[in-house]
Amino acid sequence: MTETTDPAFPSFPMARGCPFLPPGQYAELRAEQPVSQVTLPSGSTAWVISTYDLVREFLADPRGSANRALPAYPSVLPRQPVTSAEAKGLLTWMDPPEHTTHRRMLVNEFTTKRVAAMAPHIQQITDACLDEMLRSGGPVDLVQSLSLAVPSRVICELLGVPYGDRELFDKRTNVILNHQSSVEERMTAWRELRGYLRDLVAGKVEDPRDDLLSRLVKKYQDAGIFDLETLTGLTNALLVAGHETTANMISLGTVFLLEHPEVLAEFTANPETAPQVVEELLRYFSIADYSTSRVTTADLEIGGVHIPEGSGVIALNSAANHDETVFENPAEFDAHRDARRQMAFGYGIHQCLGQSLARLELEIVYKTLFRRIPGLRLAVPADQLPFKHNAAFYGIYEVPVTW
Repeated sequence: MTETTDPAFPSFPMARGCPFLPPGQYAELRAEQPVSQVTLPSGSTAWVISTYDLVREFLADPRGSANRALPAYPSVLPRQPVTSAEAKGLLTWMDPPEHTTHRRMLVNEFTTKRVAAMAPHIQQITDACLDEMLRSGGPVDLVQSLSLAVPSRVICELLGVPYGDRELFDKRTNVILNHQSSVEERMTAWRELRGYLRDLVAGKVEDPRDDLLSRLVKKYQDAGIFDLETLTGLTNALLVAGHETTANMISLGTVFLLEHPEVLAEFTANPETAPQVVEELLRYFSIADYSTSRVTTADLEIGGVHIPEGSGVIALNSAANHDETVFENPAEFDAHRDARRQMAFGYGIHQCLGQSLARLELEIVYKTLFRRIPGLRLAVPADQLPFKHNAAFYGIYEVPVTW
């Protein structure tokens, strides 16, 4: 990644014209220059890839490293001086063979069969949150009452994290992912969260329970590769990924459906279509737009463009999911389309491990919310909602609703 202030390179991240759609410039990039360069907030340049086929091709190429500690990694946030110990165990930062070893330790915990067995309990959690919402009466903030509450409780119970501590990790996660946080604020939050999780994992070593973290401790001990810092990093990755992204999708999907009553009416009349609706919502929003970033470890050519070794590359999954050659009329929400090819969960070896769990939570929450509160409506105009234009994962900070 070279230093430049060349005005020929557009600034990145790019602004959304509509809060429900990706930046309009993505369509221009796909049409005119699907592999091109942009200028990051730091003043450095990086490559962006914006068509479906090229994004898949690049993310499947082993010459793209996910290691965010590399100097050329195309970060849109202020660079964090993370030490090797502080980065240890972060699955999304790893390359093979290290990544392969640790993903194998986790994959059996998120099989389709194992996740499906969680459905009754997720339903209970969702109903309990809605019971509390209804008791309190509107208006309430959907983000705190439901969007964060359901996935936070699910992932806490799965991992064995005390749910009463959720405020600690929710607040610190928000600071870490917010573009407006200073480097010092983000590093303080990072170290506080990691310290909390280190103590939690150490507690599982001394007093194992019937939870995922305790099972992981035993797996690593049996394999002779247990390391406290590694397990701390894995826990960090699972905890953040397990609630933050799903929470954002619950909020965005709910607001979208409320603002599109014809889509909502069809969904509530046919709740069995929840899997298709969820898949299309995932494609439509693609909230982790630039988490699929890499650094090239060798020269490569993609789309007829030469990208040198040591270059930062951002594979835009939102642009890919709105590629007109793959998804007809991509700016239109169509619950009847086959959106299973969407890449909201990434692609390749780093494709989201917990995607089956996320889908299940979204299906249950959307179906239950609109069945139990059919008169749900926004308490403020949609254009007044504080969308997360300044965060690593797109979403909404607060959604006042009533009924």
